[in-house]
Amino acid sequence: MSLDYRPEYDDIEEAKSPNTSVAAIAVKNADASVYKIIHGYLKQKNNSIIKVAANVARKAASNKLSRKTSDVFDSLIQKQQSKWGNKTGPLLSGFAYCVASCSMILLNKVVLSSYNFNAGISLMLFQNLISVIILLVLELFGVISTEKLSWKLIKVWIPVNLIFVGMLVTGMYSLKYINVAMVTILKNMTNILTAVGEIYIFRKGQNKKVWAALCLMVISAVCGGITDLSFHPVGYMWQFFNCFLTAGYSLTLRRVMDIAKQSTKSGSLNEVSMVLLNNALSIPFALVLIVIFNEWQYVYEVEVIRDPMFWVFATASGLLGLAISFSSVWFLHRTGPTTYSLVGSLNKIPISVAGILLFNVPVSVENLFSIIFGLFAGIFFAKAKMS
Repeated sequence: MSLDYRPEYDDIEEAKSPNTSVAAIAVKNADASVYKIIHGYLKQKNNSIIKVAANVARKAASNKLSRKTSDVFDSLIQKQQSKWGNKTGPLLSGFAYCVASCSMILLNKVVLSSYNFNAGISLMLFQNLISVIILLVLELFGVISTEKLSWKLIKVWIPVNLIFVGMLVTGMYSLKYINVAMVTILKNMTNILTAVGEIYIFRKGQNKKVWAALCLMVISAVCGGITDLSFHPVGYMWQFFNCFLTAGYSLTLRRVMDIAKQSTKSGSLNEVSMVLLNNALSIPFALVLIVIFNEWQYVYEVEVIRDPMFWVFATASGLLGLAISFSSVWFLHRTGPTTYSLVGSLNKIPISVAGILLFNVPVSVENLFSIIFGLFAGIFFAKAKMS
């Protein structure tokens, strides 16, 4: 069929990329209608039909179409599927991260405060141990595949893991002393530290709106602390350290990801391997901390561990620990440190409401206003980042 056949050629002009030679090659020795049909399905984003059409195109290519024509079809399909992956990947990973982190905070609050369990490091150890066991079982049955651990890879990952352990431990202790709503507001400080870290580490600047939103977050955190009826200085101290470590974790993880890949035999490191590394390497560090802080004796003597419901909540928190480890690495890999932090700020709204209602937290009008102000500052921050 000649390229001078204008009706056919006009349709192809709509489908092709900016250079005209690709479309010309595709129809030089073939029926342009085949190309039209497949592109029509691509525009409708029907993946199942795309696969069928692709198989037909490949068979036709072996008999009638040239190899270059088949390559064009494959290229179009790969671009379409890649476009879908780029759109849905951050969305799905962000949603999973929000659900896991929200549930994790509430369950940890139940275990630490409602059951008055004073061994946050031991709880972290139990959660991470559950994660490691589940991952190893899934790998044993071939459900997942992980990168083989080597000393070279472990050495690269240890700095990330130390920050990871510190982040979890400080988060446990702050949550024990501070109500959930105030924890979520104080966590906004993490966004400021992350934004500053991105300037110095990744040379990534922020616009004026972002800095204005960050200032509003500081004001809300200060006002919230002043008006907090259940203010606890120890809890606020732990939360202050937690903000530093959380920002350091997101920045360091993003930086170490590429270096870690070079330390593996395959040259790659998937999300599951990163989660296994984090949880497995945290176990020896947690054991050392338990001995140093003498938590083992407390856990052995405390009565609450004989309550079956305590173990139900603790185990559920362990399962969510795996979910949040995987989703955070997945989400950070799909986006970036600041996006990781700002989405964490946005999901503070349902967490704050649930925390106040579920745990009967006494709040004054001033404190409630500070919390609402902080939540809206987080939303303003998100919009500023998108502008």
